Amino acid sequence: MSEKIYIGVDFGGTKILTGAMNDKGEMVCEPVKVSTNANDDSGKIFKRVTDSIEGVLKKIDSSRLAVNSEKYKVEGIGLGVTGPIDIKNGVILECPQLPTMHFYPLKKMVEGFFPLPVYMNNDANCLIYGEALFGSGKGMNSIVGFTLGTGIGCAIVMDKKILNGSTDSAAEIWPSPYLDGTIEDYVSGSGVSKIYKVICNAGKAQQTADKTALEISQLAEKGDPDALKTWEEFGTHLAVALSWSVNLIDPDIVILGGSISNAYKFFSSRMEKELRKHLCPTPAERTKVVCANLGANAGFIGAASLALNNV
Repeated sequence: MSEKIYIGVDFGGTKILTGAMNDKGEMVCEPVKVSTNANDDSGKIFKRVTDSIEGVLKKIDSSRLAVNSEKYKVEGIGLGVTGPIDIKNGVILECPQLPTMHFYPLKKMVEGFFPLPVYMNNDANCLIYGEALFGSGKGMNSIVGFTLGTGIGCAIVMDKKILNGSTDSAAEIWPSPYLDGTIEDYVSGSGVSKIYKVICNAGKAQQTADKTALEISQLAEKGDPDALKTWEEFGTHLAVALSWSVNLIDPDIVILGGSISNAYKFFSSRMEKELRKHLCPTPAERTKVVCANLGANAGFIGAASLALNNV
């Protein structure tokens, strides 16, 4: 009997990463990665999406019109797409990272190209979904996850389902008011850069040049005091965002993913210390905060899981 497998597409403004997994979350071939080239017209970008899916199908000895091979039976396709998106209708809305694909009916287009059921959700939701089912949250019933990168993403997974909300905006905390702006102004890659610049320029006549979160992490590795102080302050701000979610949801676990989580060792101590101050007594004792462990594959694994749990 052929093994059932599921295709997942992690579709962002920079790259499209497509892979296949079985019902245990195990990859059955190496994923296919292509550049999005987001300023190209929508037709070219859509072709890259379908080409990446066909590339995976070829790797598993199948094709667009013959999705059953002797070894594998492809059950469905999941799309994890950078937002905002209309999840129910599978439409990309006015997405800054995909400027030529505003109001593009991606789900319908992919369904028209492949004879398979297609499911679609936000890419940040899919990343946390993959971690919830097959990564750091495996075996847990209630998971809150954060993707910390250019901005801040948040997702809630309950009983192996993504909580989307009535307008597909559940857990979108990024515009929530905080200090002199929003929480994303402080808990994001740009937030790290902002914190570092303020610390470096305090009491100095010469202004410090802008640095990325990656550069600030590299400075912290070398013991730079301003960089280390930056990450500690970032941990304080992150603790506030985590406390909102933990007190509201009372999850089994909190998962941190995204590029910023690579600097976890620099902000974790301060984050933990401040977080416990803001939590209800029992969650303060029991709730664990951990890093994602599926790496770059979490997005397409989570997208494939949309098909796994809906077919």
